[in-house]
Amino acid sequence: MGAGYSQQINRELPLITDAELDRYINVLGDSIARIADSRNLDWHFHIVDSKDVNAFAVPGGFIYINRGLIERAQTVAQVAGVLGHEVGHVTMRHSVRQMQKAQGANVGLTAVCALTNVCNSDLSSAAIGLGANAAFANFSRQDEDESDAEAVKYMVAAGIDPTGIPEMFQILLTERETKPAALDTWFRSHPLEESRIAAARARIAALPPESLKGLTRDTPNFQAFKARLAALPPSPPSR
Repeated sequence: MGAGYSQQINRELPLITDAELDRYINVLGDSIARIADSRNLDWHFHIVDSKDVNAFAVPGGFIYINRGLIERAQTVAQVAGVLGHEVGHVTMRHSVRQMQKAQGANVGLTAVCALTNVCNSDLSSAAIGLGANAAFANFSRQDEDESDAEAVKYMVAAGIDPTGIPEMFQILLTERETKPAALDTWFRSHPLEESRIAAARARIAALPPESLKGLTRDTPNFQAFKARLAALPPSPPSR
C-alpha cells in the first residue's frame, strides 16, 4: 500500500535527485530506521525541493523531508530528530491508521494536498473534496507525543544527541512568531506547543547520564551536505 501511494506522491512532488544529497539523507535515515524497525522494511528517504517547512511518512517506510526544513536546521542532530519522529509514525502504525481513513479517495493526491501547498486552487480543492480531511496528515497530539518518545529512544541507540529534537521544535516555534505564514504547512500537520518541547526535554533528562555521553551533535559531513543543498537552484514556487 505504501509503495503504491509513494509512487503517486513522487509523481506530484518535486524531489531532489542529486545523487550525493540523496545518498546522505538515506544513510542518515537508515542509521535510525535499522534500529527502530523490527519488520525489515525497505526504507526510502526523499528530500522534497520545497521551501515550505514539512516532513511526513508513508506506510511501509517512505519518509519525505522538505528542503525548507533542512535549511533551517543547524546540526545533524536536529535533522535526525525529524527523521526519527517520522520513522516513529511508521513503526507505531500511525500513518497506516490515517491511510485507512482515506480509503476510497484519491489518496496519493489527497496526501500531497494535505501535506504541501500544491493544491491551492478552488478547482483542485473541489476535485479532492472531503477526502483531504481524512488523509494521513494531521496526526493527533497523542500520535505526535508517541513519535517524539520513540525518536528519543532511536537517536540515543543510533549514537545521535536527542537534544536535537526539542532544539528543532524551538527553531520552528521561534520563527512562527515572526513569519507564521512560512510554517503553515508544518503546523497544520504537526501540532506543536511549548509543552511538547518541555516533554521532549523531560524525557531526555530522565535518561541515564552515561547514555548521553559522546553522542553526535554535528559533523563536517552534515555541514557539507547543507552547503551542497544550498548551492542548488532555488526551489520551485508552490503551485
